[in-house]
Amino acid sequence: MIEEVQKHSVHTLVFRSLKRTHDMFLADQGNPPPLDEQADKLKMSIKAKDEYKAVMHLVEANKHSRAKGASGGYNDDQFHKHNGRQENQMGMELVPLSTNVRDNMDMNDATSATTVSEGMQRTSSTSSSIFSSQTLSLSGVQHKVALIPRKPVSVPKPKWHPPWKLYRVISGHLGWVRCVTVEPGNQWFATGSADRVIKIWDLASGNLKLSLTGHISTVRGLVVSPRQPYLFSCGEDKQVKCWDLEYNKVIRHYHGHLSACYSLALHPTIDVLVTAGRDSVARVWDMRTKANIHTLTGHTNTVADVVCQASEPQIITGSHDCTIRIWDLAAGKSKATLTNHKKSVRALVIHPILYMFASGSPDNIKQWMCPEGKFIQNLSGHNAIVNCLGLNSDGVLVSGGDNGTLHFWDWKTGYNFQRIQAPVQPGSIDSEAGIFACTFDHSGSRLLTAEADKTIKVYKEDETAVIRHRSQQICFLFAINCNCFFANRLKKRIPSTGSRTS
Repeated sequence: MIEEVQKHSVHTLVFRSLKRTHDMFLADQGNPPPLDEQADKLKMSIKAKDEYKAVMHLVEANKHSRAKGASGGYNDDQFHKHNGRQENQMGMELVPLSTNVRDNMDMNDATSATTVSEGMQRTSSTSSSIFSSQTLSLSGVQHKVALIPRKPVSVPKPKWHPPWKLYRVISGHLGWVRCVTVEPGNQWFATGSADRVIKIWDLASGNLKLSLTGHISTVRGLVVSPRQPYLFSCGEDKQVKCWDLEYNKVIRHYHGHLSACYSLALHPTIDVLVTAGRDSVARVWDMRTKANIHTLTGHTNTVADVVCQASEPQIITGSHDCTIRIWDLAAGKSKATLTNHKKSVRALVIHPILYMFASGSPDNIKQWMCPEGKFIQNLSGHNAIVNCLGLNSDGVLVSGGDNGTLHFWDWKTGYNFQRIQAPVQPGSIDSEAGIFACTFDHSGSRLLTAEADKTIKVYKEDETAVIRHRSQQICFLFAINCNCFFANRLKKRIPSTGSRTS
């Protein structure tokens, strides 16, 4: 008769298996694996040859010299002397350049293993140490070693920049102003807004010149061509439009983005347009034929900004996946991925003169060197979501934050020389003090910001700052001269009481 096997639940069987495994391996749980002596010896010999190959023969020579010294009665606390040479206890021979100095040295000073060349004398009046040349024989070859004092690290001094001040506020849009661009002739600028309208303003007077309608959602990017009378725009309606400014009409559409288009840039030397957006790609378009030349894939989140330049890398993108990608335009592939940022990269700007660019993120503003994207330095202190960056040829970098703050930086040293809290338009709430875009005009003397209170603000350098700076210096020198004058008068009135030192 066959006995029935007692059935257990899966939980019971797993628990019993765990218990058997625990009982089997519990005894050896805390013990290290057995040491392989042969492997350990091989490891140590390889390490010794790799790190100490140049001086291993000195160890053998030291052993022989010690054995010889023990048989001849030499003392190990002193230097071994043989054949007119000195040898320290490390087995390294020191061949002095002068024998006179060696004879005059104390045995206590000999332990320093330094020899002073002829003609150099010790003076008791100076406490500074004398660095000398010495010849060190390593592996049979003599090398002259000069001990040179290390230069102190010099802190770069920031260039003085005049402070910037607000001098014009332009109203006219009915929604958040999301983008701004200045035309190459520096006569007018264009803005795009959440009211779906593109407005063109006179740069000198701030008067409205033209309004362009056609987008069906927020306008997020604008750029003016320097070679053709064209204005390019993109928006959250997935559309990329080319406007002919001679007729003020749309002449081309670039279809292909699967979601909102957030940024666009023109190549400075060839007829190529690059757009980027929420579909995590950047698209390269032939400006004339409207053909999608490349689709630059690799980012895993929204591509917030794209910039172009004539030299390599010709295309740089920043994304919400916290990376910056450098692209090969000819191949349509990514050349490098910069992963230094820890938060979303929302802004990029290329230096107009130097071969560098900067990126903005809530954690830091970072400077990079082209073409390989070498990290240069951090600009820390703008504790906000950095939506935009601007840079002029004088080395003034501007960062605009989501909380309405503007920070001005010296490009070379990264010094934050000014901070501005942008005032909101009367009738707006304080939470609408956000800066979405900023750019300098082509002279670098005016700064335009597009803000959440539906205004465009224009900043310029304070023209009286230099005069005020010089007057402060004059007042400071005058105060020093006055103090010296009164101090001399006071000394004449008080008789001298003699020296207090014994």
